[in-house]
Amino acid sequence: MEFDDIKNLITEKFGVSAIVEEQSGGLQHALIINPDQIASVCLELRNNEQTYFDFLSCLTGVDYGVEENKFGVVYHLASIPFKSQLTLKVIKEHDRNAEKSPSFQSVSHVWKTAEWHEREAYDLFGILFEGNPDLRRILLPDDWEGYPLRKDYVAADEYKGIKIS
Repeated sequence: MEFDDIKNLITEKFGVSAIVEEQSGGLQHALIINPDQIASVCLELRNNEQTYFDFLSCLTGVDYGVEENKFGVVYHLASIPFKSQLTLKVIKEHDRNAEKSPSFQSVSHVWKTAEWHEREAYDLFGILFEGNPDLRRILLPDDWEGYPLRKDYVAADEYKGIKIS
């Protein structure tokens, strides 16, 4: 199934509001999906016999910068039987002064491996994934302060008496 066919399939199933934007620059086209529909879209793309995106090869967080006040998640999907790939993105504005972290729907019920990918995005960007059954730090100690891949992160001088350079 070609990229335009996938776009049409999503639009027919979920309506025109499901796809917020299409990004055609770069090596691979991407669809920016309405954040409220990402889990449903992913489930459809996995279960649909025409697409069968059975493999979530990568999921990562994105901090679009302090000026933009936006966070996102990028999903790299693959269909092993059809030898095809697809990139999906979700983007939300987020007030950095708010006490709550940015949040998106978990896709861990679609692909089990998403549990680990989402934990990594949480650990490094502070992105919450609603519905992830085990959202906790995975790379950093549980008591680490902040999220190192955020654009506004200020590195600590030391951790438990150990100098950080």
